[in-house]
Amino acid sequence: MKSRLLVSVVDDDESVRESLPDLVQELGFEVRAFASGEAFLCSNVLETTRCLILDVMMPGMSGHELIAQLRARNVTIPIVYITAYQDDGLRCQLLAEGAVACLYKPFSDVELLDALTAAIAKRTT
Repeated sequence: MKSRLLVSVVDDDESVRESLPDLVQELGFEVRAFASGEAFLCSNVLETTRCLILDVMMPGMSGHELIAQLRARNVTIPIVYITAYQDDGLRCQLLAEGAVACLYKPFSDVELLDALTAAIAKRTT
């Protein structure tokens, strides 16, 4: 059996960490969820994560700060940002900085699958 690609979810919202992994699994991926950027950085999945679904605004380390930490460690993972704040300026900034997508909560399973497909394609090119 072929192993499924790992998608990691980093979001401080417990309800997102409980529901989003179920959807990601239904879309055919393995998934790990983390409550903070710090927890993700301390995990053993940095090198095996093929896409990172990342909340923009979190207490402590923000999504942007987590990306800076990953870059400092020379870890490159395609990013799909998720946010409850509908700010088109921020969305454009995140996309200009290399994010594959920036989805506004709540988003559809189709939007998520499209973003994950684009992220996986980016990782393999």
